[in-house]
Amino acid sequence: MKAGPERPDRQRCDPVMLPQPQNAASAQLLAGRMNALRLQASRLCEARAIGIPDMTPNITLRQIRYFIAVAEARSVSGGSSAVGISQSAVTDAIRTLELETNCTLFQRHAKGVTLTREGAQFLRNARQIVDAVANLSSGVAPGEDQTEGRIRIGATPLVTGYFFADLLSHFRRAYPRIEVSLVEDKRSYIEHMLVGGELDLALMIVGNLEQRSAIDYEVLLRSECRAWLAPSHPLANVDGLSLAQLENDPVVMLSLDELDGLIEGIWAMFDHPPRVAFRTSSVEGVRSLVGTGAGITLMPDLVYRPWSLEGDRLLSKRTRESLPTVDIGIGWRRLTRHSEAVALFLETAQNHRR
Repeated sequence: MKAGPERPDRQRCDPVMLPQPQNAASAQLLAGRMNALRLQASRLCEARAIGIPDMTPNITLRQIRYFIAVAEARSVSGGSSAVGISQSAVTDAIRTLELETNCTLFQRHAKGVTLTREGAQFLRNARQIVDAVANLSSGVAPGEDQTEGRIRIGATPLVTGYFFADLLSHFRRAYPRIEVSLVEDKRSYIEHMLVGGELDLALMIVGNLEQRSAIDYEVLLRSECRAWLAPSHPLANVDGLSLAQLENDPVVMLSLDELDGLIEGIWAMFDHPPRVAFRTSSVEGVRSLVGTGAGITLMPDLVYRPWSLEGDRLLSKRTRESLPTVDIGIGWRRLTRHSEAVALFLETAQNHRR
């Protein structure tokens, strides 16, 4: 692994002024998030036998926001456009973060940037900090809302892990007195429970809904499908891959949340039936097999991570064909009158669009 950048002498950055916490709970939450990021950076560098100084105001909220924008856009130019700041300012902010943590957060290449393993871990805590500050800025301190109620939510397995958990965390911080229970099952059974009145809401991939006449829904996320390859793949450095170029490769298929049917349908749509070599219900299993070069796959961006559990890197590449998206939505029984608690969860979900 490459060593992090050296720390030259430099001027200290002015800290970003954060909104003042309105109570002890607010202050404790923000302090906890900042400490988590400090601890994460420290652990990353300790693991590489590199020392790190105390994270003073040299790490600012502005730098963290720029870092998140670049990570999500996968390029400095895309990140700078997202935040409306010049590329040079964003580059300086990322450079300062890498100097302060003494870790390389991005791998640079001709087409943009890719998070390193340290960068991916840093990103998780960075998002938590931005969320905590957003709560303070809105003037709603955690624990203040007194709304009570119960919500019964159904979700399919993939959506539980890659969408629901983060949404629930936001909701609980805003409405700590509302009790949320979860039923996880296959999409067909979640639909059955929703229409039967056993659930208030359901989170699932909505492309395969069967009882559309009885269910209303709103799409919260449209996740683009891309090809996943190992860096050792002969086409790893080719831009604008076509499915025809990949049709003879062994395919790793995720048989979870009916994704296998959706993905096989995409291959068939372009007259390239996949040569399925492996089927697994584990997303980590897909990453591991692709990372070791056992095969390739088509998967939605929602579940992309640049590293497998074993530390093998994965590339995510757009194809020449315009592939359908995998749409995550929240549904409810048609003509249902929502309770206040359910209405608040719906509002939170709509604001949580990604």
